[in-house]
Amino acid sequence: MSNHYENRKRTLSERQYHWVDRVTKLLGVALIGTGLHVGGGTATGIAVAALGVVVGLLTVIINRE
Repeated sequence: MSNHYENRKRTLSERQYHWVDRVTKLLGVALIGTGLHVGGGTATGIAVAALGVVVGLLTVIINRE
């Protein structure tokens, strides 16, 4: 099962990984800020902020060469 999971991961060069990592972190922070601006106590604000967390952690599932 581990082998199947490893085959599904994406692989990027170091340079590509750093750019993707920066962009996803910045986009995640922007989404979290937008969620707070919309209303941190509303369902919409919480959903947007949660999406920001997911986007910010996106590079966890990407392999580097």
